[in-house]
Amino acid sequence: MSWYQSYLPLLEKALRKTDAWRSKFGDVQNWPDDNSSENEISDVIDRLQKRLEGNYPFHHPQYAGQMLKPPHPVAWIAYSLASTINPNNHALDGGPPTSKMEKEVVKRLAKMVGYDTPYLGHLTSGGTIANLEALFVAREIHPGKKIAASSRAHYTHSRMCRILNTPFLEIPVDGQGVPDIDFLNRHKDEIGTVVVTMGTTGLGTVEPLADLLNWAQKNGVRVHADAAYGGFFNIISNHLESRRHWEVLNEADSIVMDPHKHGLQPYGCGSILFKDPAVGKFYSHDSPYTYFTSDDLHLGEISLECSRAGASAAALWATLELLPLTRTGLGAVLEKSLEAAHKMYDELKDSEYYEVYQQPDLDILGYFPKGEAKNVSEVSRLSKAVFEKGMEQPEDGFHVSLFRVSAEEFLDRFPEYVADEDHVTILRSVLMKPEHLEFIPELVQRLHQKLSEV
Repeated sequence: MSWYQSYLPLLEKALRKTDAWRSKFGDVQNWPDDNSSENEISDVIDRLQKRLEGNYPFHHPQYAGQMLKPPHPVAWIAYSLASTINPNNHALDGGPPTSKMEKEVVKRLAKMVGYDTPYLGHLTSGGTIANLEALFVAREIHPGKKIAASSRAHYTHSRMCRILNTPFLEIPVDGQGVPDIDFLNRHKDEIGTVVVTMGTTGLGTVEPLADLLNWAQKNGVRVHADAAYGGFFNIISNHLESRRHWEVLNEADSIVMDPHKHGLQPYGCGSILFKDPAVGKFYSHDSPYTYFTSDDLHLGEISLECSRAGASAAALWATLELLPLTRTGLGAVLEKSLEAAHKMYDELKDSEYYEVYQQPDLDILGYFPKGEAKNVSEVSRLSKAVFEKGMEQPEDGFHVSLFRVSAEEFLDRFPEYVADEDHVTILRSVLMKPEHLEFIPELVQRLHQKLSEV
């Protein structure tokens, strides 16, 4: 029996109790009402299961490619249970218990980042929509002004600015990925909000929030912290080289975090927090058929999204009941991811086969094969070959990913190479599963083996 199956009795027990609650309202026609037989449904599920086997092994530590991992058992059990009721957290009458749970978990997130009450926040369907809300408010506060983000920021910011019909300004970075303050000074009169990424999705780089806050406060510019990937690392920030930037996270005007990344949640579950609750005025709207069951503020009155799964709130609430936002709770899980990244860094930095691109800020590591030719095209060729070779044999392979940087940035770190192309492709591993920690020696051995084969 797999560990997934071992949790099925808990879900079955909860479903029976929920069915007992349902029966209090009287008998109704059993679903479905489309005359589908149990055998027909079983056939569809069997075919679905077979198609799902086409996925990469996200559950296994040999998968270190993208930001994917299974949710915690308590999360998928809670989500599955709540989804049989299918509450909608847009309005309190669509999901009274799960709306309350959402407010409770948002309060915990706000406390984790250091926001005192009052604040404004809610869950979203993911980081993209959460960032859209932050940029929407930024546009309303500084209409006509530009929203600036570094060239290493997630592409969602420039794309959402197009949707919002708001000018976007890309901040160049130096060879270490640090945004150019001199560039900001030249454009300070044009900027209304600057986005600071607390854990880039490329290499997990934590941008210098403390420095950018200092610049922004001197120039009357708002700061939005995109902590979609890295936000939960604030729990263990004392372990991070970038700790001084996490210490001032509560000074950002808005913060985005994705519980469906390091919060152990199913997709999709993001969150947005605003330090000043007065920004709620920008969401003001009326509805002729909702918001009547309570005089309390409904979640739909402070969000751009309408219908949202109450099951997401239930799953996050259950997870945080089990693993609170403390160093010994969820922090213990994050510590393993961080340790795995540093362990892999230590094993590769002195390797005769691989070069480490940079010391990891969080749990993402960039590296590349050493070739005989010291030119960037050879780095790209070998990186792509190892990437493809790793996926050929499941039993002794791996799934990593590729990351492209400019040759100029690459040479800033490795001046001994020759730039015979404009960009360089390197390897990248996202080590966000606790199981990665023990698997690192095996992963490194497999990387060496596949490089020898190519």
